[in-house]
Amino acid sequence: MRIGVGVNIAYAVSAALLALVLAFSGYGKLTHAAAVVQNLDRTGVPRSWYPWLATAEFAGAAGLVAGIWLRPLGVAAAVGAALYFVGAVVTHLVNNDAAGVRNPAPLLIVSIAVTTLGVLTV
Repeated sequence: MRIGVGVNIAYAVSAALLALVLAFSGYGKLTHAAAVVQNLDRTGVPRSWYPWLATAEFAGAAGLVAGIWLRPLGVAAAVGAALYFVGAVVTHLVNNDAAGVRNPAPLLIVSIAVTTLGVLTV
C-alpha cells in the first residue's frame, strides 16, 4: 500500500507536537512546577521519581524528533510514550484520582495516533 505525502506530514507534525509536550512536562518535573507537583502529589508519586520520569519524557521527545527521519525509532518512541501514559492513567485511577486522568488520557490517545501514523509510514 502506498501512503501519500499527507500522512508523512501528519506524522511529522503530530510527533513534533507530542515531543514538545513531553519536553515541557519533563521540564515541569525537573523544576518542580507547582501544577506538576500538585498533580503528582495527589497520586502519591515520590518526588525522588521526578528526575526519572523527566528522563523518560526527554528520551521520548528525542526519539519522536529523531523518528521524523528514522521512522522505526519514532514508532518505538511513540509506543514508549503510549505506555508511559497508560501508566499515568492507571496511577491516577488506582489512587482514586479520576479527575486527574484528564491530563494523561488525551496524551495517551495522541501517542496511539502518532504510533499508528508512524507504522503506516515506515
